[in-house]
Amino acid sequence: MPLNTPQDRRLWGGMVAVYLADQLSKLAVLRFIGPWDEREVIAGFFKLVHWGNTGAAWSLFTGNNGLLALVSVAALVVLYLTRERFEPRSLTGQVALGLIFGGILGNLTDRLRVGHVIDFLRFYLVRRGDGAEVGFPAFNVADSAICLGVALLLLRSLRQELKPRSGPALTGPI
Repeated sequence: MPLNTPQDRRLWGGMVAVYLADQLSKLAVLRFIGPWDEREVIAGFFKLVHWGNTGAAWSLFTGNNGLLALVSVAALVVLYLTRERFEPRSLTGQVALGLIFGGILGNLTDRLRVGHVIDFLRFYLVRRGDGAEVGFPAFNVADSAICLGVALLLLRSLRQELKPRSGPALTGPI
């Protein structure tokens, strides 16, 4: 991985920061919260949990940990080889790719080390009447980083599309 320019160093530095934040937070979960245990932080809204996910987002493709690990490696390789397309010389591109690379590596490490992705952030509401929890699937730092990185790339792309383009001035009747 080249670190020849300040931009490269920022991209890879961001990746390492996300990866470390993800792995350190998951080590804390492994140490302090038992498997399938929960710790209520804000009653009726937020819990720290220790859930394993052998699938992808929202537990899609559950039970396919090995295949999803291969998909992660393929995604990293493709993103690395095509990173110039994402304008890594711009600050937004550097941050976005750092977030995505760090997030993919964090979840890939879980898949290889413990056989599933460790999810631990659970936001929910309690439904009136039956008291059932209705909420967002549990997620982790890596998931957040990937989503934020993709959102930054999409916003950057949208901004580029909405930019007025300069061209030759129109003259004469239309």
